[in-house]
Amino acid sequence: MTMLRAVSVTVGVAVALLAAATAAESWLYEEFTTDGNVRADYNAQGQQVASLMLTQQSGGGAFGSRQKYLYGEFSIQMKLVPGNSAGTVTSFYLSSGDGPGHDEIDMEFMGNSTGQPVVLNTNVWANGDGKKEHQFDLWFDPAADYHTYTIIWNHKNVLFKVDDLFIRSFTRYADLPYPGVKPMSVHATLWDGSYWATLKGKVPVDWSGAPFLVSYRAYSADACVPAADAGPLSCPAGTDRWMNRQLDDAERGTVAWAKRDYMRYNYCDDGWRFPQGFPAECSRA
Repeated sequence: MTMLRAVSVTVGVAVALLAAATAAESWLYEEFTTDGNVRADYNAQGQQVASLMLTQQSGGGAFGSRQKYLYGEFSIQMKLVPGNSAGTVTSFYLSSGDGPGHDEIDMEFMGNSTGQPVVLNTNVWANGDGKKEHQFDLWFDPAADYHTYTIIWNHKNVLFKVDDLFIRSFTRYADLPYPGVKPMSVHATLWDGSYWATLKGKVPVDWSGAPFLVSYRAYSADACVPAADAGPLSCPAGTDRWMNRQLDDAERGTVAWAKRDYMRYNYCDDGWRFPQGFPAECSRA
């Protein structure tokens, strides 16, 4: 084989491999519809990277899944807004819709002033009741690199995970509202939350730092799809890896660690918000 021929073959193989990787990693426009300031690029590894941008003039960006799911494991890698992100809100969440009785599972990242921790707000809505927040100061800089954020939703509990660490478990009780009936779609947003995000709205967005940018990659939905005729769920093979997932002793330990060292707000400690008594799940193990 001549040197020119060898180079040609090598280049051809490299291009084919990159094309295959790119096809395998394409997810944004295949899985989602978009709104506002959204763009998609590919990194050197062939991964598709979706970016949302926020400006004062044109607002933010969002994408939402074309498919609705009923139970599953949903994961994405995110690199949040760098520098002074106060007033901005970045999210990865599930929602059944916008109606008054909707269900929702939230991971919302409340921006902060440079050098201050970004706050992760987790919440579970059931039949329109969403006063279930646990908020945590992130123990790393979420804008310095990508980190993986995961929601596991099954008929027993909702689990929230950051990288390899579980930080919260919301348990289902038979006599209490739980998001277990309404199918939900997957969403991501970047928006101006000046009125509440940072120190309860005391620090608004500083638009001199715009445009603000957040990046998403490596999206995964390992989940069941409800049948249109109310028949049985269509689930991927091996759903036991998440369908019956509950925390083991070590994972309950990481939840306790996150609560002890990084929790900023727990609705079960907010007597001002619940003057007539805390929600029933607060007193259950």
